[in-house]
Amino acid sequence: MNEASLLDRVRVVLTRTSHPGNIGGAARAMKTMGLSRLVLVNPQVFPSDVATARASGATDVLDHAQVVGSLEAALSGTVFSAAMTARRRELSLPMQWSREAAVTVSGYAAQGDVALVFGNETSGMTNEELALCHLPVMIPTNAEYSSLNLAAAVQILSYEMRMACSELPVAPDGAGAPAGFDEIEGFYGHLEQAMIDSGFHDPANPRKLMPRLRRLFGRVRLEKEEVGILRGILSALQRKVD
Repeated sequence: MNEASLLDRVRVVLTRTSHPGNIGGAARAMKTMGLSRLVLVNPQVFPSDVATARASGATDVLDHAQVVGSLEAALSGTVFSAAMTARRRELSLPMQWSREAAVTVSGYAAQGDVALVFGNETSGMTNEELALCHLPVMIPTNAEYSSLNLAAAVQILSYEMRMACSELPVAPDGAGAPAGFDEIEGFYGHLEQAMIDSGFHDPANPRKLMPRLRRLFGRVRLEKEEVGILRGILSALQRKVD
């Protein structure tokens, strides 16, 4: 698969963006690196003349932008997602720096749609949003002044993705197909319900059980067949409980 085809599989997801100028700036950053798929989760203002002006000619990216009501909807159909974060989080998956992460994401792009997810300009991503993604990513900024504009962050990751996709090696034989976002979320919902049915999990007193389990299975990077096996086990156990 060539570089252009891989980049066509990359979604740039902006969540709860407050300033339309940042949406336009992100569109411009994307187009300069050959990315075109922009997804907006509950933007405060869009469409906007300000966004169009800041896009500086990348209006085709804005015109085809998809607006959705949740991060789950934005990630539906993806096989892998990387979330930009400015700090390490409790119970988060192992982090990668932006250059290493781009190589990881590009490898999954050879197998299906992937997403680069950016949070709100002020508050970033919530822990709940981060938990929906496979990989926390940080940009190695100056420790004494780490403030980075949203569009600039998109520019950096778009550049790293372009470079990684241009150098992607041939995937080794024998690798299983990765489980998609919808399959993974279906598994987590099934797992939680099975634990409730068995009496092991009390949703009124969760004790961070599901975030810990998400972290556990997230490190494994489940494949389609593995999700099917796990859900088969859960279904068999639920029949015993009934």
